[in-house]
Order: sequence, then C-alpha cells, then structure tokens
Amino acid sequence: MTVTAIKRDDNAALDDAEALTHLCKALADTLRLEILRLLRTSSFGVLEICRILDIRQSALSHHLKILANAGLATTRREGNTIFYRRPLLHSDDPLHALKKSAFEAIDRIPLGQEQIARLDLVQQERSEQSLQFFTRNADKFREKQGLVAEHAQYMSSLLDLLRDLELSDQLTIMEVGPGTGELLVRLAQQFKEVIALDNALEMLNLARATVAAEQLHNVTFIHGDTHTALARNARCDLILYDMVLHHLPAPQEAFVHAASLLQEGGLLLIVELCHHDQDWARESCGDLWLGFDHDEMNDWAAQASLQPGQSVYLGLRNGFQIQMCVFHKPIN
Repeated sequence: MTVTAIKRDDNAALDDAEALTHLCKALADTLRLEILRLLRTSSFGVLEICRILDIRQSALSHHLKILANAGLATTRREGNTIFYRRPLLHSDDPLHALKKSAFEAIDRIPLGQEQIARLDLVQQERSEQSLQFFTRNADKFREKQGLVAEHAQYMSSLLDLLRDLELSDQLTIMEVGPGTGELLVRLAQQFKEVIALDNALEMLNLARATVAAEQLHNVTFIHGDTHTALARNARCDLILYDMVLHHLPAPQEAFVHAASLLQEGGLLLIVELCHHDQDWARESCGDLWLGFDHDEMNDWAAQASLQPGQSVYLGLRNGFQIQMCVFHKPIN
C-alpha cells in the first residue's frame, strides 16, 4: 500500500471516528431523544416542535443543530417553511447499524400524555386547514385540481395500472378522498363493493351525486378519515389515495392505517405528486405538502410492514410529475 493510500485510509478512519463522536453526543441527551421520538410521527416546523415539547425556540435550535450534525435529523423545505424530520437511513452509511438500532430503541419509549395531546392539537389544526379549503372550494374543485393535474391527464394510466394488477371483481375497494367521484364510478363499475371516505362533507356529497347519477348502488359513503374507518373496522382489499396524500396532516399515517385496514395480501395504491418546489400550490390548491420523494414513501411503507410493488411515473406539461405506487400487505 502506498503512503498516499495509507493517508487516505487514516483520514477516513478519523472522519468515521468524528462522526461516531457526534452521534454519541447527540444521543446523550433526554430532550434530543424526545425530539427524535416526535420526528418519527411526521415532519414538523420549529414552532410546532416547540409547542409539542414545550421548549423555547432558542433551545430547540441548538438541539436540532446537534442532531443534524450527527445525521439524526434532516430538513425538508415546503415553500418558505422548513420542516424537520428523521433522515432515511442508507446501508452505505458506516454508522447505519448504530443509527437504526438507536431509532428502534428510541421508538420503544412512548411520548408522554401531555406531548401526545399537544401533538394531536397540531395535527387537528393542519387537518382543519385542509378541511376548510375543501369546504370553501367544493364548487370549484375541478378548477382547483386542474391547476396541478386534471384527472384526464393521468386517468388512463391509472386504469391501466389497475388492470395490470389483475384484481378480482369480488374485492372491496376503499377510495380515500374521492373528490367529485369520477374514479369512484369506475371502481364501482368494476368491483363488488366500494367505500368512499372523506372528512369534507361537501366533497362527499358531490361524489354521492356523481355515483347516484350513474345509478350505482354498491358504494358506501363514510364521512370521516381513516381513524373513522378504523373505528368502524372497515376492512378492504385495496385502498386508493388519488392525489390526496399532500392534503393530509400526517401523510405517513396513511401507510400505518392501511396496514390495519387491509386484508392480508391487500394493496395500497398511492397516486401522488413527486416532490416539487411550486409553493403557489399551497395557497391555490390547499396543499399542505409539496409532493413526496419515492424513497420517502418506501420508508413509510417499510415502517408499516408494507412491501413496495409496481411504480409508474407520468410527467405533466406544467412541470409536475405524478407517481403511482403500489404497496403490498404480506400474507402471514
């Protein structure tokens, strides 16, 4: 081995040792462990974390910097707002095994009851923001949706994907957030039983009218969200989110709840925007999130014990890209 190679190896060892030092320092603090437990549930802005954990912003910024330097926290920009989250762990990271074990140990410790109550309040406020948008704009839904992606631009690709899955017509299908009901009609024509779930009553009534106009009688309408579906034990074989995930206060919950609602061998189908930087969509279209990275959704699926399947990507003329991703619930 040459002297240059030896120096390079020595430098790498020093870098690894320094990274390990930062990691151990970051984990050696109770408050930082609380922050990491919280970031497992969703991405949060600084002020949201301050509210949930009841800490001052200056103190939080100090701890977030330490976590970021240790590779235990990362940021996601949503327009002018920065959200913190836990990073995706990559197997080529020399400290991958230690970080993974640390997260697993941290996640076994539940948040305190007061923290859970404040977390629920933040999520309710996000949900109310989205709900108010759809309540105000129910009569303009097609116009608002058309600013980003009209159904006609990707419907044929979505129907092709459903055909490729070769699903039995005897299945029970749930569409979360069915909009005005165009896809709901297609599903009701193909499958034995369909559930339409929406927390915006005005939107649910629009979907109900669309289905009634087609004289279809195999659709059950539920006013609420997946928490409501869980309470009603609304088990199904396929759950479909069509351009809905970016409106949810905690999008990774969709994967966790799907794992509970799906029958063994069931499928979760997500039609969603890829991550983008067109911030105007937040105000004009009521979006809480500017799309998602595919790796991010795969990570959420893995946490919910769902397995990735087929994926289809479709570019639109206005710079947006749509991803259609299938996830499987294993048969035990």
